[in-house]
Amino acid sequence: MDFPSDYDRNGLLKLPFLFWCVLLLQARTWVLFIMAGASRGQGDALLNLFYPDHDNFWWGLLPGVPAVVTFIFSGRRQRFPRFWSALRWVLILAQLCLLFWQPLLWYFGESVSGTGLALVVLDVYALIWLMTNRRLRACFTHQTD
Repeated sequence: MDFPSDYDRNGLLKLPFLFWCVLLLQARTWVLFIMAGASRGQGDALLNLFYPDHDNFWWGLLPGVPAVVTFIFSGRRQRFPRFWSALRWVLILAQLCLLFWQPLLWYFGESVSGTGLALVVLDVYALIWLMTNRRLRACFTHQTD
């Protein structure tokens, strides 16, 4: 059951709060990159803490691109309805990539850490939520007037 508060001033269903959390999870390397840039000289220490191998950092930016694009287009979803509808599937694909990313790093010699395990658990939850949440699916469905 939808309530009037579930809709924005344009009559579109509001995106759930957890959706924004999933975008942050997917764009985690982008967030780290911005934090490192804003830390004024201490960014290298921050990057080395999470990404001792800088090649992994640059590759880590790739799965976050769909989340950044989705964030940019979230305010313009009524202008690009077909593109917006496709973005949900792109986010699901990106989440699948992230889900296999961490175990792949472990396989190639990176040490298993609590942070890595937590990210895998969060990635599993985010993937299930992206695929099964009815309200989110409705937000990505093309709505005709």
